[in-house]
Amino acid sequence: MGKKIIMLFLMFMLAFSTMIMPIEAVASSIMDKAVTKNLGSSSVTVSLRSLQTGKVLYEQGGNTAMKPASTLKLLTGSAALAKLGEEYRFKTEFYIDGTVEDTVLNGDIYIKGSGDPTLQKDDFLQFSKVLKHEGIRTINGHIYGDDSAFSGSTLTPGIVAKEETYYFAARTSALTMSPNSDYDASTLIITAMSTKVGKTVSYEAIPNLSGMKVINQAKTVAKGLKNTISIKRKYNSNEIVISGNLPLGSSTKEWVTFQNPTINTLHSAKFILEGAGLKFRSNSTVSQKEVPKQANKIYTKNSLTLKALYPTFIKLSNNSIADILVKAMGREVYGVGDTATGLKVVSDYGTSIGLAMNKWSIEDGSGMSHQNRVSANNQTLLLVNMRNEEIYPVFSKGLPVGGIKDRLVGGSLRNRFTATALRGRVVAKTGSITNVYTLAGYVTAKSGRTFAFSIMADNKNPTIIKSMDRVVESIITNY
Repeated sequence: MGKKIIMLFLMFMLAFSTMIMPIEAVASSIMDKAVTKNLGSSSVTVSLRSLQTGKVLYEQGGNTAMKPASTLKLLTGSAALAKLGEEYRFKTEFYIDGTVEDTVLNGDIYIKGSGDPTLQKDDFLQFSKVLKHEGIRTINGHIYGDDSAFSGSTLTPGIVAKEETYYFAARTSALTMSPNSDYDASTLIITAMSTKVGKTVSYEAIPNLSGMKVINQAKTVAKGLKNTISIKRKYNSNEIVISGNLPLGSSTKEWVTFQNPTINTLHSAKFILEGAGLKFRSNSTVSQKEVPKQANKIYTKNSLTLKALYPTFIKLSNNSIADILVKAMGREVYGVGDTATGLKVVSDYGTSIGLAMNKWSIEDGSGMSHQNRVSANNQTLLLVNMRNEEIYPVFSKGLPVGGIKDRLVGGSLRNRFTATALRGRVVAKTGSITNVYTLAGYVTAKSGRTFAFSIMADNKNPTIIKSMDRVVESIITNY
């Protein structure tokens, strides 16, 4: 009787497998055709993995190491959530060193940073209120910035000279600030505005010029003519050059990076404090210096929690936050706030969740470097393994959602997968650097099953993005 039951069970399993396997085989064949048709067979790697079994269901060059671009933030972000903690907050501490007599501080102000990318104008206005509460109206001394929490180069590896002016290549300092709630740290916003035809354009800086100088060479031209405005910081300087032509009735906005985030932030702080009614002696300066032991801490600004900051970081693919988090991890875990030490923490974390980190090559946390390498199969393994982590709810909620127009929901996918049948089915991280385009995350097929996927393409032009999306649509339709 027992043998009959066993034979019946084996026959059932054989019949079941012959029903299931052809379906997977057909889907894989269709997927292969979609990849070949849309992406070709060179300089492209694709991986599709089951979330239930962890099995790779489809791959093309799945084990080939490629440039991940900003999809590297999937690993950086998950490591930060795990190692720093969801409730982690950056702290900025404000000190005075000296004596107060008749509303005069005979001494100096110190601002000590820990990398807070959310430090803004309002925080310095709050500091001005604290100073006034302490009875201070005049500072007979200097402003110093303590950025000793981070060390090493402020510029992450792989950034070339021509990119340094742009927000995505901002320098990283323990004392920095952001112009708005996108939290692009170490930048200010310059808006050029037309005036009268033939006249020099006007401009405004948010939050202020922060010790930088503007060379305004741009002119207002007749309405309808081409806008050729350029707003860039001269390499290795504090000079911002506005050049070109701006048609009447129009404006152009650009994020420009700080040359020295610590010093530029101190200039901005001094300007804001003066605007709030505080006075500094005529020869007062700003400089970098560690807080002396005898200084008196009078105010601490705590940032948003990492959990609250995370969606802005990932959905808007914020490079400066990525590089700040790497240094913060190095400092918190090993006591050294530099990029190399932070990346060791990232690698340690990857190993702890079952990734073969010897097959990853990482030079930064943002994905900007062309020296970064990872395979599509390793990325999908990360995505599968993340489902078992306590931080997964925050990790997944931070990912851009395809076709959702709200930029803090749809993020970098808000204008992709917009068709009704596709909207909300793709939850993934985008990536792009020169001639490199990537996409990795989760996709829910019409069958109701969800998969981890990764697509990376090198030596391509921007038209490859639509081709990548068609491959993802094939997963939705056929799996």
